[in-house]
Amino acid sequence: MDYSSLIAQRRRRIGEIDDMMADASFFNDPKKAGEIVREHRKIKSTLETWERLESAKRQLEENEELSKGDDADFAEMAKEEIPGLQAEIAKLSEEIQYALLPADPNEDRDAIVEIRAGAGGDEASLFAAELLRLYQRYAEGRGWKTEHLSSSPSEVGGFKEVFLRVTGDEVFRTLKYESGVHRVQRVPATETQGRIHTSTVTVAVMPEAEEVDVELKPDDLRIEVCRAGGAGGQHVNRTESAVQVFHLPTGLYVRCEDGRSQGQNKERALQIMRTRLYEMKLREEQEKHSAHRRAQIGSGDRSEKIRTYNFPQSRITDHRIGFTSHNLSGVMAGDLSELTGELQKAEMAEKLSEAGVR
Repeated sequence: MDYSSLIAQRRRRIGEIDDMMADASFFNDPKKAGEIVREHRKIKSTLETWERLESAKRQLEENEELSKGDDADFAEMAKEEIPGLQAEIAKLSEEIQYALLPADPNEDRDAIVEIRAGAGGDEASLFAAELLRLYQRYAEGRGWKTEHLSSSPSEVGGFKEVFLRVTGDEVFRTLKYESGVHRVQRVPATETQGRIHTSTVTVAVMPEAEEVDVELKPDDLRIEVCRAGGAGGQHVNRTESAVQVFHLPTGLYVRCEDGRSQGQNKERALQIMRTRLYEMKLREEQEKHSAHRRAQIGSGDRSEKIRTYNFPQSRITDHRIGFTSHNLSGVMAGDLSELTGELQKAEMAEKLSEAGVR
């Protein structure tokens, strides 16, 4: 497919943004300025990828010509480089396709990740804690920042539920594939007979909402303060620093007690509530306009079993695309790149097919 017209559009747009950024009043609106700076960075990255692709194509043409020449040494050297250039062109072509696909307006947002233990009791809570560490390590490797917002620890050192805020470039676009039911198969540390148990953890990755996205009307909220429970030191145990927020129209409930102050916990609870309500709003709109949404990659359906982690066989399988990897240890250490890459390719193929390109 010829992408030159789309690339030309990106070049015009980056010129417009350069002019805006040169204006003395550009940073008067920090929020808008931040969005434009992110757009500039994204377009610049796309154009750099395009230039690498075009350069690789030119080099491949030259090598193919040299491989047919009379100089045997030059011909052999050129021929040896051809497979590498072909592989690079294929990889860069996929990157360009993905970068030029129409993006969801929420994909550049930061995200709030909700991890909740499901079936399996203590073992599920332990795996919830492992998934939390997995996402924290993955975020660290990508240069993102994470903030622990709220959690409900289990008695065995895991989590019944935990909320993590992740900020950086294209966070939601990358992490959205993690939404769904994660199934783990392994022998728990407490199992004396060596039997394999199956447990589940539900992950919801939500685009972080801003105040303009969702209006939290005071009449719709009931906010309570109470004494924090569990571990947390003398400060937590002596003060009524925990905050519970109830959204009366929907019945949604959020409790935060991990912060050092009542004010901090209230701010975090309202942010989680706002994001949950925004996700509900998006979900309703998407269901209304897309009957086939359940089949889409990265649809975010919490009830869908998306992945199985089989520890005895060191195997991880993503059921949405039928992809299996035996790098389970690497994934648990925070390397999601292979899985995310395969999911992005599958989503890209689906979108191209819908657009009639394939």
